[in-house]
Amino acid sequence: MHRAGRSYTRHADELDGEQFDVVVIGSGIGGLTTAVLLAKHAGKRVLVLEQHYVAGGFTHSFARPDYDWDVGIHYLGGELLLDRHPSRRLFDELTGGAVEFADMGEVVDRIVIGDDVYDYRAGVTAWKQQMIAYFPDQADAITRYVDLVKQVSASTQKYALSKVVPGGPGGLAGARLGRDFVGLASRTTADVLAEVTADTRLRAVLAGQFGDYGLPPGRSSFAMHALVTNHYFRGGCYPVGGASVIPAAAERVLEEHGGRVLVGAEVAEVLVRDGRAVGVRMADGREVPAGDVVSNAGVFTTVGLLPEPVRAEHDLDARLGQVERSVSHLTLYVGLDASTEAMGLEKPNLWLYPSEDHDQNVAAFEADPSAPLPVVYASFPSAKDPDFERRHPGRSTIDVITLARHEWFSEWDGTRWQRRGEDYEEVKAELRERLLDAVEPWVPALRDHLDVAELSTPLTTAHFAGFARGELYGIGHTPDRFARTWLRPRTPVDNLWLTGADVFSAGVVAAMFSGAMTAAAMSGPQMLARTLRAKLPI
Repeated sequence: MHRAGRSYTRHADELDGEQFDVVVIGSGIGGLTTAVLLAKHAGKRVLVLEQHYVAGGFTHSFARPDYDWDVGIHYLGGELLLDRHPSRRLFDELTGGAVEFADMGEVVDRIVIGDDVYDYRAGVTAWKQQMIAYFPDQADAITRYVDLVKQVSASTQKYALSKVVPGGPGGLAGARLGRDFVGLASRTTADVLAEVTADTRLRAVLAGQFGDYGLPPGRSSFAMHALVTNHYFRGGCYPVGGASVIPAAAERVLEEHGGRVLVGAEVAEVLVRDGRAVGVRMADGREVPAGDVVSNAGVFTTVGLLPEPVRAEHDLDARLGQVERSVSHLTLYVGLDASTEAMGLEKPNLWLYPSEDHDQNVAAFEADPSAPLPVVYASFPSAKDPDFERRHPGRSTIDVITLARHEWFSEWDGTRWQRRGEDYEEVKAELRERLLDAVEPWVPALRDHLDVAELSTPLTTAHFAGFARGELYGIGHTPDRFARTWLRPRTPVDNLWLTGADVFSAGVVAAMFSGAMTAAAMSGPQMLARTLRAKLPI
């Protein structure tokens, strides 16, 4: 459902033999960013192929009568409210400046552990002061933590450039650029927090946003944790008009520069001849030639699109064995037949935890789905979006998310969406009630006004996003992941490129920057300098 003016999206049936310089597989924000930058700054004619019936990947929205929900953009960092910030500049490059962002206010996230509530305030000074108010004897530890987060942030640009410069991270220049970041990334969040403080409750509160990247502290890279934390130190914001204004605007920019997005366009194979990618074969058998192929489908899916001899020649299956798929999830899309104001919904996100031991809670739930939910995230998009009441007067929405395992639903692999049978619906109904029960104390009139409660499972994600096991964040953000020098735009197959979250890290802004990194790797690092209007440290 696009709302930012007329959509240029066309169906794959409209593919009419036109010639393109570049084919991009997948229309997530990484793919769209690469496509737009190549079209605008390198003069390339770019075709984006999307297997779903709507473009945007995790940036799209979907609708039911009287409602719409985001599927991936639940909030963005407050840096997008700053016109001169590199993230905002890149967003404006992508969308032609057509997207507005609404400030979430002074509280962004609300961490709830048992009966205790801890607010994450907007602005690093306010955040720090609030944490010290909660933990007055931990002021030095909190200061040390902020310093470490900023240290990771300061090293990020050079790490990103290490993937773009000739030779990549494995080369001398790349290794030098990425050294500081990889050093911090190679440690778990739990290890770093344990050095910062012995206070287990403070550690739990500092790790309170771990759902934004999907791994509890004992399994996640501290660099990934720090990137998320720093992203929201400036507060939070939300796209006015809902998430899908972003891909709609990007499509228009791409079309204006000679490109095109086609939906219902599933790619079955990357065509490789004489060691180089020369185009793609679609699921209906049609071939689309191109000088370069860019995949935004994730490394697992991309390798699966290559012919077996090519995979064997470059030992690609062994490389996949070095990384793991990220977590799967459940999302409950709630529609209420009363306005945001009447329901008393607020902008801050809720992070609900049964206790302070995140790792133990996740491990228990993964072993037994009847165990307490290890984390419940509740977002209130109708409260964040000032345009929602205009679109859907007298209505409001909530997104409720928790972790899941694909294995719990594997018996229904191969069944069709919305036709998976009564047993599947019974499992979903039980999970739906558990999620509603978790949120109801915070929205007391929830069940009195419950109009829609639609649950998605890992099978839903696999169906719409093309990730075989319903993974939410591509590759898992473990300490090992950031040391894998082959996770960069250039692949061993000539003229085949990667873009999106697996190139750098999860998150909408990170995936967008990954798209810019790929465009720069294809056409020269100075494209980043021109796009961001900033001097690069190379």
